[in-house]
Amino acid sequence: MDQNVGSFVAVRRLSGAGAVHHHRHHSSPGTRARLSSFDRAVRLGAEADRGDDFPSSFFCAPAAEVVGVSTAWIGKGLSCVCAQRRDSDARLSFDLTAIQEECWHRLQNRIEVQYDGSNLEHQKALKALWRASFPGTELLGLVSDQWKEMGWQGKDPSTDFRGGGFISLENLLYFSKNFPKSFQELLRKKNGDRALWEYPFAAAGVNITFMLIQMLDLQAAKPKSLIGAVFLNLLKENDRAFDILYCITFKLMDQKWLDMHASYMDFNSVIKSTRRQLERELLLEDIQRIEDMPSYRFLAR
Repeated sequence: MDQNVGSFVAVRRLSGAGAVHHHRHHSSPGTRARLSSFDRAVRLGAEADRGDDFPSSFFCAPAAEVVGVSTAWIGKGLSCVCAQRRDSDARLSFDLTAIQEECWHRLQNRIEVQYDGSNLEHQKALKALWRASFPGTELLGLVSDQWKEMGWQGKDPSTDFRGGGFISLENLLYFSKNFPKSFQELLRKKNGDRALWEYPFAAAGVNITFMLIQMLDLQAAKPKSLIGAVFLNLLKENDRAFDILYCITFKLMDQKWLDMHASYMDFNSVIKSTRRQLERELLLEDIQRIEDMPSYRFLAR
């Protein structure tokens, strides 16, 4: 997996009429009520740490005005996420069963596949993602300024897959097909009081894939932490557990973004807080399936 440094274009959100939003706009009472319900249900992750020393990134939003450029990462910038040692980081030593080993290696094979712009299957997947994201809107090309509307860094999404590989595209596509309502809400930033400087949807998705690969020890021969071992059992029950966990994480990350009143400088802090809550949920005693995670219930089809 390539961990080269990338860059994000910083942009400013615009209203439908073209006026710049100053500070944050207000949500409807109904939206606030839904968010309040979510907050209560995910109280395990209520605390948020904003005092990070990690470098921050500049992010963009659909229908926006470009105002500057900053150096950032996809993948490499998250290599320090949650570096502090926790009880769940305790190193394990155990042998995999034949079934566990098969499940683990099958997922590892997926994460080793790099996006190849000349591969027709990869092109087909990218086009399918566009259709799922903007149904009824014709895509002018695999290299087009239209991609910026989805939150890619530039007009060629293939350059953004360095940090997450082809599986990051598969994750986005799975999200769009299996939880289209939640996917569209996050893509279009429909819920809550949004920031003036928003995270870019697609680039954030690649970062989420990379973070999960780290958290679950997926590049190791076998899980080295309790979190990875727990996930392996969930993967054994459902070979799509990683894709579902990705969807859970994206939804949870957006809620953390809102709860923390975050802006583009806070993305790493939001990712850290999201990871901590995922780890707590995975370690709950009654988690037998990936769908048992408390945050799963907030995904909408």
